Amino acid sequence: MTKPSLPDLLHAAVSAVGGTERPGQVAMAEAVAEAIDDNSHRLIQAGTGTGKSLGYLVPALAHGERVVVATATLALQRQLVERDLPRTVEALHPQLRRRPQFAMLKGRSNYLCLHRLHEGAPQDEEEGLFDQFEAATPTSKLGKDLLRLRDWADETETGDRDDLTPGVSDKAWSQISVSSRECLGATKCAYGAECFAEAARERAKLADVVVTNHALLAIDAIEGAPVLPQHEVLIVDEAHELVSRVTGVATGELTPGQVNRAVKRAAKLVDEKTADSLQTASESFERVMELALPGRLEEIPEDLGYALMALRDAARNVISAIGATRDKSVHDEDAVRKQALAAVENVHGVTERITNGSEYDVVWFERHDRFGATLRVAPLSVSGLLREKLFEDRSVVLTSATLKLGGDFNGVAASMGLSPEGVEAEDAPLWKGLDVGSPFDYPKQGILYVAKHLATPGREGTRGDMMDELAELIESAGGRTLGLFSSMRGAKAAAEELRGRLDNPILLQGEETLGELIKAFAADPKTCLFGTLSLWQGVDVPGPSCQLVVMDRIPFPRPDDPLMSARQKSVEEHGGNGFMAVAATHAALLMAQGAGRLVRATGDRGVVAVLDPRLATARYGSFLRATLPDFWYTTDRNQARRSLAAIDAAAQADGK
Repeated sequence: MTKPSLPDLLHAAVSAVGGTERPGQVAMAEAVAEAIDDNSHRLIQAGTGTGKSLGYLVPALAHGERVVVATATLALQRQLVERDLPRTVEALHPQLRRRPQFAMLKGRSNYLCLHRLHEGAPQDEEEGLFDQFEAATPTSKLGKDLLRLRDWADETETGDRDDLTPGVSDKAWSQISVSSRECLGATKCAYGAECFAEAARERAKLADVVVTNHALLAIDAIEGAPVLPQHEVLIVDEAHELVSRVTGVATGELTPGQVNRAVKRAAKLVDEKTADSLQTASESFERVMELALPGRLEEIPEDLGYALMALRDAARNVISAIGATRDKSVHDEDAVRKQALAAVENVHGVTERITNGSEYDVVWFERHDRFGATLRVAPLSVSGLLREKLFEDRSVVLTSATLKLGGDFNGVAASMGLSPEGVEAEDAPLWKGLDVGSPFDYPKQGILYVAKHLATPGREGTRGDMMDELAELIESAGGRTLGLFSSMRGAKAAAEELRGRLDNPILLQGEETLGELIKAFAADPKTCLFGTLSLWQGVDVPGPSCQLVVMDRIPFPRPDDPLMSARQKSVEEHGGNGFMAVAATHAALLMAQGAGRLVRATGDRGVVAVLDPRLATARYGSFLRATLPDFWYTTDRNQARRSLAAIDAAAQADGK
């Protein structure tokens, strides 16, 4: 039988989802197929509306070997498993003569743990050992959540937290889930045969396509113990997020509360002397943390160094002692032991990492009004880790709507440990970049307006001229505005100010769940939605409800951000331009994501307004603009307002 052609397969898949084939999608599918066949690597930028999911799924399914697809957001994971993959598999079946299997795999804590549900969570000493379901009063929010979880456990087939609607609080979920470190293991657990997490792993082992997330991909790379099944092809969607997700997984943290919990959990499993030693070290650490000031620690202060070494040594002794003792008087001893070990091992791991003092780590204090001080340690760069762990022994395709920064792929490639395109290096694999464009006519569909006349934003303080400009733009647009602010403080200040000045309803991130906010924003064209950077990737509102996207300022990292400033300094010490490599690249990525909220469909029209004159006047402005969609560009405020009014009038005439 002749092998079906890729264009025929793509045509069948696109028809099945009711879409239209686009040249960019065809080019992408061909590039993915070529990478798989050659066992090579590709960076593919595919703009909004390209249909990139099918652009990589069709060649992946046609390939026949196992493929792992890793994505950053839960929404895309669900879309792939619940919509795109079932339809594509059915559409390709007549030509492939097989139905490839697919499965979703997440970290263990995303699945309900039957052991914890039925046996209860081992509690801290002062709380006593009680059944959490009895202790939480049925009328409290926590009690209601727990009772609902107990009922859901009897119905669910997956035990996956994301299949529970409506969801429950993190506190409720933590009562019935475990981390991989706390898990007893299927062979030791009374519920191992029914375990939801184990069942998900088994499904993944049998699947042709495994859909996972960046965090699990990072754990798989960092911890050395494979979580994902063997695979020949890795496709990383939303690849612009990968470096920050891997950094997050590779970041360790320590708080006095965390150390105290470890002490309490270990106390009943070791002799008094060993427990007291950990308790004393914990108290010393707490005293140091009470005086901690936020900021980077280029050298570990003497008092902190002593406290960490004492904590490290005491934790090591506790780990040895827990391993050597058995105490039948402890209820559900294996679970109590495992939870205690997990807590103490985390304390030992972080203290040892900081006291070892690697030049490749950045250490800093953070301070939170409610939770006090946190000590954090993160890798200066994850590029070496990604180069070594991601690109070996498999073909890797990295794709996103935002991979070219300032006009080329090299910035993103460097952050993943790759050499510039086409340059051979001893330990860096070769790769090719491809920009398949977008089906949208950006110069005709959108305007990039930079408010050049405004004052340059300062570190603090209100920007009266910016508020006036924002109010005028919203009035011209008739509402229909997504306001993207570089801080929550800025978003709140703008919402408070403009709620008093405008008749338009203004929704604010945090006042309702993101899903509810987006639904309300999409339903009423007069409504505006204000939020921070975290909103930028979660909003997909095609049509007339979003015709103005406003960014209050260029979202450079804060000058006192310890990790970003350390990375910038490191680039400069190696002879590079730290500002462009770190701060400008960070801002470009976020601005491109923000501007991408405007045009989501072929009929969309609107304005992206940046209320920061530096985008027009600073030397780096052209680099940032080159990263944004190719909108028609102006600094004329009257032109922007006239265009918005015309777009609003057209939408009203259409009854929208």
